[in-house]
Amino acid sequence: MSEMTALRAHRRGGPEVLVVEQAPVPVPAVGEVLVAVHAAAITFDELTWDETWARNPAILSHEISGVVSEIASGVTEFKPGDAVYGLVDFDRDGGAAEFVAVPAAQLAAKPSTVSHAEAAALPLAGLTALQALVDQAAVRPGESVLVHGGAGGVGALTVQLAAIFGANVTATIRSDATELVRGFGAQRVIDVRAESFEDSGPYDVIVDSVGGEILPRSCAVLRPGGRLITLSAPPPEGVTATFFVVTPNRDQLAELAGLVDSGRLRVPIAETFPLAEGRQAFESGQRRNRRAGKTVLEVKPGS
Repeated sequence: MSEMTALRAHRRGGPEVLVVEQAPVPVPAVGEVLVAVHAAAITFDELTWDETWARNPAILSHEISGVVSEIASGVTEFKPGDAVYGLVDFDRDGGAAEFVAVPAAQLAAKPSTVSHAEAAALPLAGLTALQALVDQAAVRPGESVLVHGGAGGVGALTVQLAAIFGANVTATIRSDATELVRGFGAQRVIDVRAESFEDSGPYDVIVDSVGGEILPRSCAVLRPGGRLITLSAPPPEGVTATFFVVTPNRDQLAELAGLVDSGRLRVPIAETFPLAEGRQAFESGQRRNRRAGKTVLEVKPGS
């Protein structure tokens, strides 16, 4: 097969520039795997990233789950037919296509107890949450953790992981997802439409997946010596916070898969769309009161 169906953009813009069309099947280089994509998760902000537009045309959606189709030389970890999932570097073509070429180091065995759609919703959000809590904040059992955006794709997994690590978790939301987020392990859920989070705390760790004015306001409820982690953008001048960009990590992907397969970690999905409706999937990010979790493209529906 020399061609595949893909969701591509030929110029920078919003969802309106996305088209479903035929594209060449990528050829895996040394150390890479060709994955037959079953599902790919959407990050709506990807349309605003400079890395996205380093390629023309560009294929979006960098969280994938699928089955190994081919392996190139230098790959010993996988074989054709293996079910895998992972996070593709943002400056490469993503998985909104029937096939994607991925460095083997950016893949791990897919969680065996969930669908490809659920597995695809895990890599970026799960790795971001894990790296924020472990690599950046070094959260410890018994510490108080505030997660802003606890019903979002990243926030929902941050709440769950913080609870798994033994923290006392508070989450902010701007929706009707209070009971859902409590189910994720939050001991307190603050709906900021009706209640101010500044009346809570202080906290040892704050993870902000929302950004904007939330970040400087969070300083008031951070315990002296506490750690403030921001995920959306570098902190403004005068605000001391750690900003980082998530990176693929096979060992951490395997850790997340193990937590899913043990039943300790749930992967919420807001909505699924077939690949043919990729533009509509990206447009759905503009809806108000979206459900908690990630939006996923099902390249091979029902898998």
